Amino acid sequence: MSHISTHILDTSLGKPAAGVAIRLERQTENGWALVQEEVTNADGRVASMAKDELPPGRYRLTAAIGQWFAHTERETLYPLAQLDVVLPRSGDHYHLPFLIAPWGWSTYRGS
Repeated sequence: MSHISTHILDTSLGKPAAGVAIRLERQTENGWALVQEEVTNADGRVASMAKDELPPGRYRLTAAIGQWFAHTERETLYPLAQLDVVLPRSGDHYHLPFLIAPWGWSTYRGS
């Protein structure tokens, strides 16, 4: 079983993005199934995107950055930042951060 955590940093302000809604879904035979919904803490983090460990499979992690930028009274081109990932085996920790700015976003696998 695996584990996913995330962190959202607003690179345009050099600050964590607190209060961003994040959703984790798992692909099933019937489409995408909700695993868990969370909101980033004051440090822009979610320590665990699932109550239980995650089996291998395909997952979608979506951050509602458009709502967050609207809340901070800034315009953005991207309403969502979404990662589509495959967890190939059990037992790994996947830290999947988002680096966001009003006109772009990126990611990497952290530790």
